[in-house]
Amino acid sequence: MTPTESTTRLLDLLSERHDQIRRISELAWNEQHDIYISNSEWYVLARIYQTKPTIAEVTRNVHISRQAIHKLIKNLKAKELVTVTDHPTSRKDKCIELTELGVRCYEQNETLKAELEQKIADSLGDDAFRQLKMLLKTDWNL
Repeated sequence: MTPTESTTRLLDLLSERHDQIRRISELAWNEQHDIYISNSEWYVLARIYQTKPTIAEVTRNVHISRQAIHKLIKNLKAKELVTVTDHPTSRKDKCIELTELGVRCYEQNETLKAELEQKIADSLGDDAFRQLKMLLKTDWNL
């Protein structure tokens, strides 16, 4: 089967929908704001929202290489979305947290995602949408 053919395998369907939704979400943000934020950067921002983890904790929680995390954090810092500070008790650790701008961007993006979610609910119907969410939340014993 070629990559361009439509497939009915669950993993492929989930991946295709995920890619589609991430692209729509990213486009919605980038059309309305001057600060470009990639999906990977959003992923990191979501992990540090309302917390002040160490960079090592973020690396363990996002399943992205340490080098890639450092590059993402460097980019987020350059966009003034995060600050990196020394850990209060460990000289080798650094803490990361959202700036005020980072918090505003994150919260505005959450609003955009809620609007996209509502469009999906409207398209599927409330019952099917609730069922989809329930199925995705269910422990699949994997």
